[in-house]
Amino acid sequence: MRFLYSIGIYFYNAAIHIAALFNFKARQWVQGRRGVFDFLAEQCVGKKHIIWFHSASLGEFEQGKPLMQLYRQQHPDCTILVTFFSPSGYEIKKNDKVADIICYLPLDTPRNARRFMDIVPVEKAVFVKYEYWYNYMHQLSLRHVPFYYISAIFRPTQYFFKPYGRWFANQLKKCTYFFVQNEVSKNLLRSIGIDQVEITGDTRFDRVYDISRQQYELDFVQDFCQEDTKLIVAGSTWGPDENLLKHLLEKLPANYKLVLAPHVTDAKHIGQIKELFQEFPTVCYTEKDDKDLSTYRVLVIDTIGILSKIYKYSYISYIGGAFETGLHNILEAAVFGVPLFFGPKYQKFNEAVQLVSLQGAFSITSYEEMLQKCQLYASSPEAYNKVCYICKEFVQSNLGSCEKIMMKLAN
Repeated sequence: MRFLYSIGIYFYNAAIHIAALFNFKARQWVQGRRGVFDFLAEQCVGKKHIIWFHSASLGEFEQGKPLMQLYRQQHPDCTILVTFFSPSGYEIKKNDKVADIICYLPLDTPRNARRFMDIVPVEKAVFVKYEYWYNYMHQLSLRHVPFYYISAIFRPTQYFFKPYGRWFANQLKKCTYFFVQNEVSKNLLRSIGIDQVEITGDTRFDRVYDISRQQYELDFVQDFCQEDTKLIVAGSTWGPDENLLKHLLEKLPANYKLVLAPHVTDAKHIGQIKELFQEFPTVCYTEKDDKDLSTYRVLVIDTIGILSKIYKYSYISYIGGAFETGLHNILEAAVFGVPLFFGPKYQKFNEAVQLVSLQGAFSITSYEEMLQKCQLYASSPEAYNKVCYICKEFVQSNLGSCEKIMMKLAN
């Protein structure tokens, strides 16, 4: 079965090389892996106590970052290696100071996995949330290197829990320990004979809480808002989200303003957003200099890296993706204790399911539903404050995942 899996990896490699001829991200994926073994060989010279963290992309990196920071605090002589699968993670975080070495993960072929482990004297490995690369897992197991999954979450529909997924389930048994988010995940793993599992929650709670405690002011947001402004911050939006928000803004009083941070920030999409919101005074973040931002009603964040800090100023937050691709991170907004809104496809996201059940977040299918809530909050501060309290308490009650993990990881 490992042979068939590896054949599939080779086919994937061929497909992405073909895609690289036409697609920019695929081209980044291919080009970023060139020379990665030479880079690792150079960087690992003289390094000891290497702790390897693997993140699929940006979100998983942010999920693992508080654990990296805590590990370094407790083991200042360690070397932290971070690998990424996706360009959207690596290109943004390749210079992050939390790690000593950051690079792409070589494709999961048997030869690459052996070569990686020959070059990098890994002491422990941590995979954030998911990505099961079976040749790397095999090499870690063969070399008796402990490896862990943190903030893992499993669903009954995954192939591990199907009759045809027995080989894959057996590969999971090689993992030293699973730190999972919920009881369902724990029970699913135990159903296939995996007992090395503990519920420790989601490390993202620790990460967003750390961000919320930082002392900072964003002058451009303060300039955009006026004394009576009720600011809607919409993060990681896609087309359907933006259409909904446009109709919502048409119905709301003028003191409601919108900060819109789309998931895709290329020139084409930013142009589409400008056209969509053309009836409102609209300005982009990169055009803000020498502008009187208070005269605009829509501010488009056409850059990356600042959204999590903008949520601090929101009266209401809208999180994109749940109409098409899947819900994006809601905790960055929830930590600031404001009502959250998103589309209907959120069931795969544990924190969203919990907050909806607590009535701190609301899944909507039309702008009218969000409009009704806005009108309720305007007429009833008590109703608004209750939702804010629910969100803030939800985050507070889920802190401490990193400390729980470190109790086993540090042994």
